[in-house]
Amino acid sequence: MTETIEWNNLGFGFIPTDYNVRCTYADGKWGELRTHSDMQINLNIAAAVLHYAQESFEGLKAFRGKDGKVRIFRVDENAKRMQDSCKGIEMPILPVDTFREAVLQAVKLNERFIPPYGSSASLYIRPVLFATTPLVGVKPAVDYEFIVFVSPVGPYFKGGFQATPFMLSRKYDRAAPLGTGMLKVGGNYAAGMKATVTAHDNGYSSMFYLDPKEKKYIDECGAANFFAIKGNTYVTPQSSSILPSITNRSLSELAESLGMTVERRPIAIDELSEFDEAGACGTAAVISPIARIDDVDNNKSYIFSPDGSPGRVCTLLYNKLRAIQRGEEPDTFGWTMEVTL
Repeated sequence: MTETIEWNNLGFGFIPTDYNVRCTYADGKWGELRTHSDMQINLNIAAAVLHYAQESFEGLKAFRGKDGKVRIFRVDENAKRMQDSCKGIEMPILPVDTFREAVLQAVKLNERFIPPYGSSASLYIRPVLFATTPLVGVKPAVDYEFIVFVSPVGPYFKGGFQATPFMLSRKYDRAAPLGTGMLKVGGNYAAGMKATVTAHDNGYSSMFYLDPKEKKYIDECGAANFFAIKGNTYVTPQSSSILPSITNRSLSELAESLGMTVERRPIAIDELSEFDEAGACGTAAVISPIARIDDVDNNKSYIFSPDGSPGRVCTLLYNKLRAIQRGEEPDTFGWTMEVTL
């Protein structure tokens, strides 16, 4: 199958791979990791995850480097973020060691699906933890399943690392996320799908959400954090209703290492006109430079790249982060974990 994959033409979607790794929580404890080749799961029709959305998921990536080595980016941070989600919705805490070992096994078992160095693709890793106890009353389950599967993927936003337009409208809202920010209404991204579809139908990469209380401040777009460049300053929103993005944190640290000032604070809509560059960032997109944000309610546009070219700082941060992920530059931050295949 891998012989037919066009690595440089992959979109961001699911491609079945050889194996997934699972672990069951029952009788008050986590069991041993198990390897499965079956892509299906067997759930009771009353499973709590289907009715009360007691679940959490993460997303991270593995990369094949120029030196042939495979590296996973910030796996322990994803494990800790899932633990925060578990605390927020009364799920058992999955140990970091179990999370890490399951991810390692899933990557090793599916080595042939890791895209080659030099392609625009990577191996996306999806850990998911969900309640399996049959329930018809709203209360925490007692049985859970943890699964890690992988899929080779291309760029998240169409066009890859090119500046694209985003949409802003006060007509759309979504509940403040819980835990990692992955947990929207119903424990997933479903509450934002109408806004996302509307944005795509109108030619935008995504919808931008404002703060849920006053509708005056930028929060994030549906699947990524927001950041902007103002002179020598990296600015990103401070809000309790956005995903605590590991990619955003990494970019902030990179910016500081390059001598930039980092500000995490509320960003008023009108301040968008003062920024030199802007971008959406996350595991899936890394950085998606923003050409402009159209405030469709007020018929106003905030333009960052008239010709669609990524800005200088966005390009610098994007290239440096990718270079670390692919082993092209020394990882002085200790972010990557090499996989022994």
